[in-house]
Amino acid sequence: MQIIDAALFTADRPWGALDLAHLGDATVRLHWTNESYHWHVNDGPEVFVVLDGTVRMHHRTAGVESYEDLRAGLVCIVEVGDEHVAEPLGTARILVIEQAGSE
Repeated sequence: MQIIDAALFTADRPWGALDLAHLGDATVRLHWTNESYHWHVNDGPEVFVVLDGTVRMHHRTAGVESYEDLRAGLVCIVEVGDEHVAEPLGTARILVIEQAGSE
């Protein structure tokens, strides 16, 4: 058994990650960031859990962009084909569960 205090985790670069577990074809990673990711589409579903901070999750549907502000404790489920980008508002720590090798 291992206990990790997510609130203490930092990385040497934005979106740096600590690999926590591999569950079959999925990975569980703890990310630290203070910068936006980039627009992308996952090739598998993604579970995105904000642990600390606030993340503005931008998404496009039929060419129309909108966003949701995700505070600590909120869970975002991104489906295959959903175009999105995560923008932290300050510093954030995020738990991401996704298909291994996914962007």
